[in-house]
Parts: sequence; structure tokens; C-alpha cells
Amino acid sequence: VYFVAEFDADAESFGTWKEERLHANHTFAEGSHSGVYFTFPLKEGNQAVQYKIGVSYVSVENARENLRVENPAWDFSAVRQATQDKWNEYLGKIEVEGDNEDRQMQFYTHLYRSLIHPNVCSDVNGEYMGADNQVHKTARKFYTSFSNWDTYRTQTALIAMLAPEETSDIVMSHYLFAEQSGGGFPRWVLANIETGVMQGDPTPILVANAYAFGARNYDPRTLLRTMRYGAEVPGAHSQGVLTRPGLEQYLEKGYYDASILLEYTSSDFAIGRFALQACNDEPVCNWYTQRAMNWKNLFNKETGWLQSRNEDGSWKRYDADWRESTYKNYFWMVPYDLQGLIDSIGGKEAAEKRLDEMFRRLDASYGDEWFASGNEPSFQIPWIYNWAGAPYKAQQVIRRVLNEQYSSRVDGLPGNDDLGSMGAWYVFASIGLFPEIPGVGGFSVNSPVFRKIVLHLPDGNLIIKGGDEKKEYIHSLSLDGKKIEGTWIDWSDLYRGATLEYKLSGNPDKAWGTRIAPPSFGK
Repeated sequence: VYFVAEFDADAESFGTWKEERLHANHTFAEGSHSGVYFTFPLKEGNQAVQYKIGVSYVSVENARENLRVENPAWDFSAVRQATQDKWNEYLGKIEVEGDNEDRQMQFYTHLYRSLIHPNVCSDVNGEYMGADNQVHKTARKFYTSFSNWDTYRTQTALIAMLAPEETSDIVMSHYLFAEQSGGGFPRWVLANIETGVMQGDPTPILVANAYAFGARNYDPRTLLRTMRYGAEVPGAHSQGVLTRPGLEQYLEKGYYDASILLEYTSSDFAIGRFALQACNDEPVCNWYTQRAMNWKNLFNKETGWLQSRNEDGSWKRYDADWRESTYKNYFWMVPYDLQGLIDSIGGKEAAEKRLDEMFRRLDASYGDEWFASGNEPSFQIPWIYNWAGAPYKAQQVIRRVLNEQYSSRVDGLPGNDDLGSMGAWYVFASIGLFPEIPGVGGFSVNSPVFRKIVLHLPDGNLIIKGGDEKKEYIHSLSLDGKKIEGTWIDWSDLYRGATLEYKLSGNPDKAWGTRIAPPSFGK
């Protein structure tokens, strides 16, 4: 990272430091534990010295130009006010009303976290350092900081809803990174480096979610080609990091290490939805949707659980190959075919019982066999009660998570925020809408905690009424005055503006939401 610093006063002396030694009048230092120092004379009546810094991934010259264009004056109050105004513009895209100020503070803190990343890394002249370590130029902003294994589950849908143009630029940044780094999508990028952190093939899900929730300012056909390259060609990579490790075995036998395979099948499903919705390619959609059914190759009928297999098809131990979680949590990671998953264990009653056992506690760490509020593989599990015929339990559990696992204390998160993933989870849980299915524009519902919520969407305001801090059970729900009997709402019914009105109670209505099944895409 290159930088330029300017002061509003002349230095009295200067030098460099390295380790514990000062070097007066020196102008160059390098390596760890080194730096530069300046001393300034005291000013009469005002001892403050102002400084400002411009940064660039490309050059010192670009850092200087960024500083000149973005912050030319010496007006601290104006910079502070402009920053506050810009944050209020984005935080104001969702307005909430309620009686609990602490809850509102938590909500806006989590919304703030959701909007920090990805961050712009191109300069004011359009230049950026590409994945090939060459300087490129673009007419649109180029982004970095992609924690896609985390963010595809929650944050991507949220920013696509609220800021579709910025999210479209984020999508194109992924495409350009892939083009410059070997042709495959990356999954975890810092600056212009694919770190290879985490697993699966999450970027197609990110792109499909962005498109499904309104971020569409790009040619989807180019994105689909990149998705398919990584999903169909063994050896496809980004900066030497394989897009899909084990792809050859997956294509040949339909299984691989368990948690990786479940991530691959969700990605396959998302590719299929993107092919259909963005490119009107039904054959590709059907083929990838069928591929997504490979989750069934992990189902061991004798144990009733999903398990990893050896290459020869024999079963591994029940606890093998579960990344940052357990077989009991990962069992539910088939969000696109929940009906098929539930049927595999005997139906709704069996699924409800299994979910009840999971939610006996909410604070699992990586090896614990109860619910992990603080880690991404478990994020979507509470809403599965909506598929298991017990929506009131989803409402109950989600409220428990909000009340017991989150707070405004310094330790008020159950886990790592992971570039807005956990923050976005809190936002969706609080407003009563959760984007459960990869690549599908729609929400599984729960009870909101605020009496009125207004989402200022690009095409109209979505107004949510009737939430309650103390009442958690839904007794009725209407969309623009029409009763909703199920627990799923399509994004197409909301994005132009609509009014959702809940009626909540402190007592459960065990029948509400059970008359119409939420979508499931099994083959």
C-alpha cells in the first residue's frame, strides 16, 4: 500500500526510526519495526497540528492524486460532517421504530458493519492493481475484501437490496479478478491476492444472490461462463488456488469431502438459478439443479445422517470432514431442497424433533453438536422450522438468539462478524425476513422486533408494521392487505414497494404458516 501524508505546519525536525534507535535527519527507513517521525513547535493559542493521508494500491503518485481530489482543504469539521452525512445516507436506507433504544443501537451498529466491506481499491483516475500484479484501469469502481464463504449467506442480499449499483460493481470486480488470475473465481480476496481461505465455491452463490436481489448492471452471460468454468473444468484456478479442489472426483462419482460437497451443491444450485433467471438458459438450469442433488450421495440410511465418503465410496466416520462445525449442524445445509432433506429422515415430525435437540443450546463452538449462533454454517437453520411444519418454533428460536447471543456490550457478538456476515444476519432476523435459498429472490419469515420498519429501496418503500419487542409469535400476516398463509414471500412482491403487516402475540399460534409449504427445488 502506497501512501502520502501532508501536514498543515512545517516540521521543526524529522528523522526515521528502526527498532529502538532514532536516526535524526534521515529520510528513508524500511522493514518491520521502522518508521518516520516529525516534531512540530507549539502554536500560540492552538497546539493542534492537522495531517491527512492518501492511499493507493498502485503508486505514490496516485495516492497524492487521491488526496488532492478527495480532500483538498484543511477543514476537519467539513470532513467529519461529510462522513457523517454519507453514513447517515446509507444507514437511513432502513428506518426502525421501537421502544427499546438499546435494540435500535444494536440494529444500526450491525447495519453499519454490514456496509463496511467490500471496499473500493481503485483510485480516482480509475487505476487499480489487478490480480495479475499489473495496473489496470476501469470506468467503474473496483472493489476488494471478499470473504465470500461468509458473506454469500446474508450480506450480499442485503447490500444488493439497498445499494444495487455498488453491488453490481462488486460483482464485476469478481469477474475482472477471475479474468486476470487464471479464469476461476476467487473465494477470499485481500487487496489483489486470492488467499484461498475457507472452502467450497462461494462466489457463484454471491453473484446469483446479488442478481436475485436486484444488482444487475452487467452482462450476466460473462458471469455464467466464469461460473461454469470453475464448476466444470478440473484445474480451474485463481492465482494458482483451485476453484474447486476435488472437482474431478466430484464430477466422476458425485461425492467428495462432506462439508465441501455441500458447499459445491449449493453453488451448483445457484448457478442453475442464475442461468435461468439471468440468461434464460433452461437446459443449463436443469443440469445444475440435478447436480445439486448430489447431496443425497452423502445420506447414510443406516445412521440417518449425512456423512463423508472415502474415494471408493465407503463411509468415513460420522465426524469426518466438517469444516468449522459438526455433522449435526451441517446436516441442514441443503437450503434449496429442504423438503427432500426432511423426507429423507421420515418427515416433518422427525425433522422438528431433530431441530429441537439442536436448539437446546445456542452457543456451539466448532466441535459442539448444538446450534452455533456465531458461525456461518448454522446461520439458516432456525428458519428450517418453517419447512418442518412448526413456524412458531422458528419465531421463538430466532428471538432467543437475538436476546441471548447479541447485546450492546463489548462482547456483544457470538462470533466473528466476518466482513458484515453476522451484522447482516442480525438485520434480517430483526426485520422478520431471511434470504434462505441460494440464488432465489425471496424470504423465509419470522417475527420482527420493531413496531415499524421502512426499507427505502430503489423502486419503492417496503413498510413492515406490527413488530414487537416482547411478543414473538405470528398470528397473522398480510401483504398490501391480502392475507399470507405461508412462511415464504417472493422478492418480486416487495421490491417495488409494499406493506407487510404482522399481528403478534405472546402465545404461539401453532397453525399459522403451515397451510402453504415454502419452496423446495428437489428433483
